[in-house]
Amino acid sequence: MGKIRLGIPKGSLQDATIALFAAAGFKIYANGRSYFPSTDDPELECMLIRAQEMARYVEQGVLDAGLTGTDWVVESGRKVETICDLIYAKQSRGKVRWVLAVPEDSTVQRAEDLAGKIIATELVEVTKNYFAGKNVPVQVDFSWGATEVKPPMLADAIVEVTETGSSLRANRLRIVDTVLESNTQVIANKKAYADAWKRQKIDNISLMLQGAIAAQGRVGLMLNVQQKNLQAVLAVLPALNSPTISALSNSEWVAVNTILEETVVRDVIPRLKAAGGTGIVEYPLNKVVM
Repeated sequence: MGKIRLGIPKGSLQDATIALFAAAGFKIYANGRSYFPSTDDPELECMLIRAQEMARYVEQGVLDAGLTGTDWVVESGRKVETICDLIYAKQSRGKVRWVLAVPEDSTVQRAEDLAGKIIATELVEVTKNYFAGKNVPVQVDFSWGATEVKPPMLADAIVEVTETGSSLRANRLRIVDTVLESNTQVIANKKAYADAWKRQKIDNISLMLQGAIAAQGRVGLMLNVQQKNLQAVLAVLPALNSPTISALSNSEWVAVNTILEETVVRDVIPRLKAAGGTGIVEYPLNKVVM
């Protein structure tokens, strides 16, 4: 039996990633002591690896594939296959940003104002390239952590990742510019991805993960409506795609099935009822495969 060696990001994204795999139909069982979680898929072997190191081990073939951020692939400069984007984070469904930030009371208003200054960051190469692209000479120092506390005593500015900006505000920092947007990706070793069986397995896993993400925050809605009221009902529905309309045994009635953002359902259902919809059922979604 063939196997795929898959890297799962250890750290802040670990729990969100394992939850995403569960939604996609893959159970991953991790505990605090082992770096080798078990799974319910006999064709899948998982290893917990820091996202910063994932591209290196995928490029070297230690792992066939892995999940890591665009930021760490770019930072590492490693040559890997990018299979798909997975837009999720530890707190939200959006991308994260690496931002240039300075103390709230700093006179700095743009990157050019930092010429000759010290920038602390974990994303060293990307930061160097950012300032080089603007022809601004700076000293970029690697930060081992707690980067937000470095200014103004240990650095003049930082480049740090943020999802909501709350940590920066808590440390009295102000964002000057966005250096890089990032999201999680599935990446693969080039040799492994050239193997037909491994390629299909990696593609299948990616498809199910994308389907699970697409279902997040969405629900299914089905209802019955008389033909004479169908257009009024359809005018209410902000569908993901065109709603599915099916004939019923009574030719004067049809069934309508669609997908909605969960946030709009509380407003849509009363309007559907007023437009002539009956038997309205809302149901959860596990996956939406486009």
